[in-house]
Amino acid sequence: MLWYVLKLLILLPLIALMIWGCLRLAKLVQARTGVGAGSKSIRVVETTMLSPTLKLAVIEFHGREILVSVSRQGLSRLAEAPARLRAAGDRE
Repeated sequence: MLWYVLKLLILLPLIALMIWGCLRLAKLVQARTGVGAGSKSIRVVETTMLSPTLKLAVIEFHGREILVSVSRQGLSRLAEAPARLRAAGDRE
């Protein structure tokens, strides 16, 4: 029984450390390959659920805001307008 508790006390922190290291490595790889949030040319401004299968989303792309409907069948563009200026504290 003592051997089991000893192994548990050693292996549990080791596994937690390995998980933490994998997450840090994934974050580093994303930052270096440009997959992270800083390099995206598209940004989801806002989403609203209309029903369990239908959602409205406002997407900012190249200085335009595009209103799309998202369902199981796919995306449908509903409207388009120039992008609004964001306040300094409005960043995500």
